[in-house]
Amino acid sequence: MPAPRSTLRRGLVAVAALPLLALAATACGYGSQAEDGAGRTKVAATGKKLSADTVRIGYFPNLTHATALVGIREGTFQKELGGTRVESTAFNAGPSEIEALNAGSIDIGFIGPSPSINGYAKSQGKGLRIISGSASGGVKLVVDPDRIKTPDDLKGKRIATPQLGNTQDVAFLDWIAEQGWEVDSQSGKGDVSVVRSDNKVTPGAYKSGDLDGAWVPEPTASQLVSEGAQVLLDERDLWPERKFVITNVIVSQRFLDAHPDVVEAVLKGSVSTNRWINANPEKAKASANKALETLSGKPLPKEILDPAWESFEVTDDPLAATLSAQAEHAVGAGLLDEPDLRGVYDLGPLNKVLTAEGRPEVADAGLGVK
Repeated sequence: MPAPRSTLRRGLVAVAALPLLALAATACGYGSQAEDGAGRTKVAATGKKLSADTVRIGYFPNLTHATALVGIREGTFQKELGGTRVESTAFNAGPSEIEALNAGSIDIGFIGPSPSINGYAKSQGKGLRIISGSASGGVKLVVDPDRIKTPDDLKGKRIATPQLGNTQDVAFLDWIAEQGWEVDSQSGKGDVSVVRSDNKVTPGAYKSGDLDGAWVPEPTASQLVSEGAQVLLDERDLWPERKFVITNVIVSQRFLDAHPDVVEAVLKGSVSTNRWINANPEKAKASANKALETLSGKPLPKEILDPAWESFEVTDDPLAATLSAQAEHAVGAGLLDEPDLRGVYDLGPLNKVLTAEGRPEVADAGLGVK
C-alpha cells in the first residue's frame, strides 16, 4: 500500500462529459405523512413559516449522505424549518442532481466534490454555492484476493469505478498514474482496465468474475467484501489526517439570495443531525439503514452496514483544502480546464450557526465569497 501523501492529484471531468442518469422517483418527508401516487411523501409542517412555503432537498441513497438520510427521517430539518415544508428527492448521480438544481427542481443538495466543482464552473460561478460539509471518507479499493495480493498485481486487471469522471473514477485514475502506469481516461483502456459500472451492478459483476475489484464508495465496498473481496486500500490513507470531502451541501444561488432564513434553518438541521449522529452512532446507523430501506425496498444486512458505517464520518467542515487540491490536480492532469473557484464557498450562514453554538468557525481555503 502506498505511504500517505500530503498532496495528491485528483481529477474531475466536466458535467457535460458525464452521462445524465435518471432521477430516482423517490421523495421523502417526515412529520404527518401521506404517500401520493408518484411515491412522494407529503409533509404537514407545523409552526411559523419562514420566507418560503417549501424547501426541496436532494441527496443520494448512500451512507455517505447520512446527514440527509437521518436528518430527514428523524425530522430534524423539519423541526428547524417550522411551517416551511420539507420535500426531499433521491438521485442516482451527481449530474442529474446538478441538473435539477439548475432547473429549479430542488433548492439544496447533498452531493460529492466533483459535481460541485463542475456545476460551479459550468455556471461560471453563478449557479450554486457550497454552504457546508457533510461527510469525509467512505471510499475503498477492494479486490479479489486470489488474483490481487499487492498493488503491483493490479496491472492487467479489470477494476470498476462508478462512472466516467466521477470522484472515485478520477481518484483511481490518479492513483494509477502515480504507480507509473498508463490508462486512457476516456476509454479506460491501458495497463489497468478501468470499467465504469453502476454501483448497483458492480457486486454482481464481481461475483460472476467479470471484475477483479473496484474503487467504490460505501456501502458498495463492504458489499463486495461480503462477496469475498478484500480491502487493498482505504482512500483515507492517501490524505493528510485521513480526511477528504466526499459529500458537500450546496444551494442554488437564487434560493440563497431569496431565502437566506430557510438556508440557515436547513444548516441548523444539518449541524444538529451531525451532532446527534456522532453522539448516538448506533441509533443513527439504524436510522440511516431504515431510510435506505424506505428508498430501496430493503435494508443493508449487518455484515455490510457495520463496516461501511465505520469507514466514514459526518462533519460540518467542508474540508475546503481537499476540494481545492482535487481541482488543482485535475488541471495538472489535463482533465479539467482551469476553473476559477473563487466564491464557490459561502460559509457565512454555517459559521453563524456554529458560532451561536460556541463552536469554532470552519475555513474556506481562500475560496469563499467576498
